[in-house]
Amino acid sequence: MVNEKIAMVGTPCQIIAASKINYYGEKTGGSSIDLKIGLFCMENFSYTYLKMFLKEKNIDLNDVKEFRIENNKFKVFLDDEVQEFPISQTHSFKRKNCDICTDYTSNLADISVGSVGSPKGYSTVIVRTEKGSNIIQDLISNDLVLEEPMEEKLLNLLKRVSNKKINTNLENIKIRENNSHPVIYKRMVNDDEITQLSDECQFDCLNSDVIKEGACVLCGSCEFVCPIDIIHINERKPFKKGKCREGCHACYYACPRTFSSDKIISKDLDSKPLGEYLEIYSLKSDMNTGQDGGIVSEILLYLLDKNLVDSVLIVGEDENNPWKPIPKLTSSKDEVLKAKGTKYSTVPIGFKALKSK
Repeated sequence: MVNEKIAMVGTPCQIIAASKINYYGEKTGGSSIDLKIGLFCMENFSYTYLKMFLKEKNIDLNDVKEFRIENNKFKVFLDDEVQEFPISQTHSFKRKNCDICTDYTSNLADISVGSVGSPKGYSTVIVRTEKGSNIIQDLISNDLVLEEPMEEKLLNLLKRVSNKKINTNLENIKIRENNSHPVIYKRMVNDDEITQLSDECQFDCLNSDVIKEGACVLCGSCEFVCPIDIIHINERKPFKKGKCREGCHACYYACPRTFSSDKIISKDLDSKPLGEYLEIYSLKSDMNTGQDGGIVSEILLYLLDKNLVDSVLIVGEDENNPWKPIPKLTSSKDEVLKAKGTKYSTVPIGFKALKSK
């Protein structure tokens, strides 16, 4: 895996985990993730509770063709109808750790993608790194994507949506902290302090500081970096079977909800609703049909076609459980196309697929 290059698609918390794994590579062992494509994300859902909610509404998951969140409505597309529910009703199956996340547009990705901010059928694409810029520029110059001018009205809408998540969840964090429930990834500590504190921590600290505090995002990074495979995450929160290796702090460094260097997450990032970026576009794929313009699929296919990566981390669907997401590491273009569309439920993206590689 040392020379392999992998592109991942993930939510903001998963992108943070991937960034931390490589930034603290001496502690975590690093990864082969070379390009990060982040998704806009307000919140994520529990598959179990989503299924229960739909059952109460007499909706069989086998009959669902698509889910969408639009205009403050949770929309369920069936064969011959679309059922709509107020967004407030999603709180029953929303994952509670989302209440302390202030990243809507995947600020640490190379390329961030989402529907808000663009006309229907197009995606808003925020380019944050030179690597990401080269990819998008090549897609545009080769007519692989169609570009629409960014509308100020829609861009301001995106900023408002992002600011709403930031401000709401900063207040949630304040409430937690005032009730003695630490949200340590937001603590302002310098790099020396991070090293000193993290070098004292193993899985038991991760369990008390993050998991038991309801801050675990189920990303699977702790399982991935464990050098002796005693951390497991299957359908539930991470747990340990065995004794940690002496001097190992990998899981604590990798977790997106523990301390992070200002070089990873700058301390003024919450004042920037779109994060730091180079360019912003409104794009849709010229060939591939997919949710919100098919841009993520188009980027992944381009990366594989040009041999810029060896494989990609995507979210597929469990063949035996409709709409249940499963992580996949693949170099197959057919699998990329099959996996298109938002699953909305959380999954240990990529890291589990990398672990089993």
